Amino acid sequence: MGLQSKNNRVFIIAEAGVNHNGSIEMAKKLVDAAVVAGADAVKFQTFKTEELVTETAEQAAYQTANTGVKESQFAMLKRLELTDADHHLLFDYCRQQGIEFMSTAFDMPSITLLHGLGMQRWKIPSGELLSIPYLRAIAALNQSTILSTGMGNLAEIKLAVNTLLQAGLGKKNLIVLHANTAYPTPYEDVNLRAMRTLASELDVSVGLSDHSLGIEVPIAAVALGAQVIEKHFTLDKTLPGPDHKASLDPSELKAMVSAIRHIELALGSADKQPSNSEKGNIAIARKRIVAKTLIQKGEVFSPQNLTLKRSDKGLEAKFWDELIGKTAVATFQAGAGIEIEP
Repeated sequence: MGLQSKNNRVFIIAEAGVNHNGSIEMAKKLVDAAVVAGADAVKFQTFKTEELVTETAEQAAYQTANTGVKESQFAMLKRLELTDADHHLLFDYCRQQGIEFMSTAFDMPSITLLHGLGMQRWKIPSGELLSIPYLRAIAALNQSTILSTGMGNLAEIKLAVNTLLQAGLGKKNLIVLHANTAYPTPYEDVNLRAMRTLASELDVSVGLSDHSLGIEVPIAAVALGAQVIEKHFTLDKTLPGPDHKASLDPSELKAMVSAIRHIELALGSADKQPSNSEKGNIAIARKRIVAKTLIQKGEVFSPQNLTLKRSDKGLEAKFWDELIGKTAVATFQAGAGIEIEP
């Protein structure tokens, strides 16, 4: 499976994450919203809480702020954990709705579960950037793999990439996402240019996992060469939970997808030539050389008796210098196009 969607378009991942709040029915509604928006895939998060965190691990500051509840990560995540049966239901539901199911595995049992489902595109989250055994387990599958790099410096990212490649992942199956692990990410911390650094330093395809507010940053990333865009979305930003506030609502997700598709078309070709849509305007918009005054046969063409105007007759304006100083071989009335060999 390639890393881009059909027609070589940017692959857009609608990141539902844990915004289902532990409800399979809400998860299905998120799938529906992703389909309506036109995303290529809808992605969830798969974890066994006991495998992911200790019972005393603290929440991130943004999680406490967004939930309004001070509790352990364990307590928060346990409420958001989907069962194995939920995963089977969601996988089948996505297939029925015609959208690709993805989920980020956060532990070894979850990798096994998702592989057993038949998921063929893997997303490694920023938090697992340096989890060597985890990286090796996914690399051994040698399927399409998307690596997020939030919180990582270039040396750490190179270590992760080398670990994946040495463990059996083909480079053609790898795409690296620039990311910032702050929810939301301040615009001044997005550092979109770092995405291009990853492309040049690692010689891989790149994209963006974006946590900034709004849709401007992903659109800009596509203009800078992103081949994958991942963006959190929710059914309602006011719902309780750690990620809702920093997510797009369904209408914003749809607007983002639409804008990205427009930018893809606008990027077009690197070849600078008149486009088919503008060729017909060349004769109308460009000026031609016409007589400014009556020009008698034998008179010398000069800036005093020639001018440039939009006209259906006359030499193209680019021949101006070649015409100046030549002798008129006929008489031209004022306003007449000069149609002689330049």
